[in-house]
Amino acid sequence: MGILTNILDFVAALASIGKVMIMSRRPFARGKRQDSDELVILGNGPSLRHTIDSQLAEVMSRKRLAVNFAANAPEFSILKPDFYVLADGHFFTGAGSDPNVERLMKSLSATSWPMTIFVPCRMKKKLQAILRGNTNISVKGFNLTPAEGTACITHILYAAGLAMPRPRNVLIPSIMIGMRLGFNRIWLCGADHTWSRTLGVDDDNMVISVQPHFYKDTASEQKRVNSEYAGYHLHHILRSLYIAFRSYHMIAAYAATENVEILNATPGSMIDAFPRKKLTTL
Repeated sequence: MGILTNILDFVAALASIGKVMIMSRRPFARGKRQDSDELVILGNGPSLRHTIDSQLAEVMSRKRLAVNFAANAPEFSILKPDFYVLADGHFFTGAGSDPNVERLMKSLSATSWPMTIFVPCRMKKKLQAILRGNTNISVKGFNLTPAEGTACITHILYAAGLAMPRPRNVLIPSIMIGMRLGFNRIWLCGADHTWSRTLGVDDDNMVISVQPHFYKDTASEQKRVNSEYAGYHLHHILRSLYIAFRSYHMIAAYAATENVEILNATPGSMIDAFPRKKLTTL
């Protein structure tokens, strides 16, 4: 069984190299190791509300990275993130049909402090064109190409910025970007990942998934999320969750080889790949 597993891992790694050759582009340059700075990744889970209210000083004492629709929340101008990650294609195709995306682009365009936005390489020029009037913003590209299999191969691809563990949600590329930027210690806040607690099936056999955030979602955003789940069966959703949580363990294994410490400061988080520690003041 062990030999078969090794063979399958090696085949998967070779397939990953093929994906990289087809899908990947030149990523942003790898940063030098930053021993003095730490990074806080601000997920949009409901627990971030408590973290902001009770530990704002601890958050603000570090570099900060925000994701997705965080710029639409009033707290965006308070947190003033140094970095921002957009990974979902909807952010680049939904501007004409989704008022939340239009609002997001306006919020990002109005950013009054220096901030670097990371987007998939193929979307870099498109976002640069949208935000070209704001000199506070720089846009850099990263690769969403998934790679799995033999670690001695995939870790080389990860280190080169050509691939990452399967990016089922924005937190996965955010952590990989944090490591590539050179941070030796990365904190996770608002990374609740408690989706399984709100997962259900109604009397019409439609999967229902409530995904609360630290801010209040608009009715149009709730409708969009519901429409995305239409047509998916429960086993599809559970498999997607499996892939996401497995990716965190793949990240943890890679981080160990890079001497990067990833700490989960999210109360009640269901991510089991990283040590838990309360956020403290630097």
